[in-house]
Amino acid sequence: MADNKLVKEITSMDEDFAKWYTDICMKAELIDYSSVKGCMVIRPYGYAIWELIQKELDARFKKTGHQNVYMPMFIPESLLQKEKDHVEGFAPEVAWVTHGGSEKLDERMCVRPTSETLFCEHYKSIVHSYRDLPKLYNQWCSVVRWEKTTRPFLRSREFLWQEGHTIHATAQEAIEETERMLNVYAEFAEDCLAMPVVRGEKTAKERFAGAEATYTIEALMHDGKALQSGTSHYFGDGFAKAFEIFYTDKENKQVNPFQTSWGVTTRLIGAIIMTHGDDNGLVLPPAVAPIQAVVVPIAQHKDGVLDAAHALADSLEGLRVVCDDSEKSPGFKFAEYEMKGVPVRVEIGPKDIEQGQCVIVRRDNREKTVVAIKDVKAAVEKALEEVRQALYNRALENRKNRTVDCHTLEEFTKTAKEQDGFIRAMWCGDRECEDKLKEVAGVTSRCIPFGEDAIGDKCVCCGKSANKLVYWGKAY
Repeated sequence: MADNKLVKEITSMDEDFAKWYTDICMKAELIDYSSVKGCMVIRPYGYAIWELIQKELDARFKKTGHQNVYMPMFIPESLLQKEKDHVEGFAPEVAWVTHGGSEKLDERMCVRPTSETLFCEHYKSIVHSYRDLPKLYNQWCSVVRWEKTTRPFLRSREFLWQEGHTIHATAQEAIEETERMLNVYAEFAEDCLAMPVVRGEKTAKERFAGAEATYTIEALMHDGKALQSGTSHYFGDGFAKAFEIFYTDKENKQVNPFQTSWGVTTRLIGAIIMTHGDDNGLVLPPAVAPIQAVVVPIAQHKDGVLDAAHALADSLEGLRVVCDDSEKSPGFKFAEYEMKGVPVRVEIGPKDIEQGQCVIVRRDNREKTVVAIKDVKAAVEKALEEVRQALYNRALENRKNRTVDCHTLEEFTKTAKEQDGFIRAMWCGDRECEDKLKEVAGVTSRCIPFGEDAIGDKCVCCGKSANKLVYWGKAY
């Protein structure tokens, strides 16, 4: 009974998906709750996943020419007020500092919900000539947004993220940057997180406050709900005008530059859980698994078993490996590492040692393979790639099965009522129709996808002429 205790503590996802998700966050020791309402403690295992996400993304950012910087966490109210649409978009979520020690501040300051205004202030002091451009910056930090309803990783009042901020001489360069960084996110999501995404543009209603265009990657979770997993924004010269940022161009004229910003957050950990997890716990894609393989000795009290297990772990040099020589039973260890989502388990016992072999078990499907000890590294590396590909294929299959094309309002509302998933439907572009679909079907526009053909020429809501294909869905 004890060996299965960990698994028995997880609510089945079919019974209660939200409870299943919270159970995994707690039982896999990713988070703990805090006395600070709406905030969470990210425990070492959860933070290790974030560090691997950081490492992978940071390398990609630097490969595309970006440098890391750090801005203050406080923004004076007068600075925040400079871009009207931006401040209105964030006003409901801003946390304000009014006192320093026992003294009331002359001007209240917000705890950054995002850092566009700080970057603009900085750009104004360092950008003077076309020779100063572009500036390609990124910041790893935390931000605060006073959310009313919170859930671990998906929505919390303080969360970790990166925010890229760039400034360019021309609109074309800035637009290319916006698209490039969206593609960096999409490739990372699919290659490292094994999570298929739809790339597209947000509607005006869903656009980032102050942006001219917002691009997004949208993923579909196991339960059929959408998760916005990364966004990239083109600002045009709106912020530059509001903050009076000018540079001297090659014709010796004073002109405004063009800006972008882009970001992903610890929400990606929630995405991993809800895309790949099962009723036994986490299932981690190998690229972001703190432990890629665990070696579990069987009958470790017998002579030579522990030595063989440690030797096996040593032979897997270059991978993130743990040899669990604790006194817990093998069954308990199996359940524990399944809960933690370790992609590959390697078992070795007395009979295996006699035959010069070990057993490899994949986390995603529990498939067992007997391999020669001398071939174990190649076999584990092969298994890790097979896990990544299988997770991606399974998530893609889930998305395909949960994506429905609708041509009439009746079809649309019926589909939204009967199942969660993506609905592809044509839209005329009017805000009224977008609002009505949310009202009658409980869905929001997720994105106008790139590179997908129209599925008709009439708006699914009003029946008027339409040339925009939109993905709609219920979202986290």
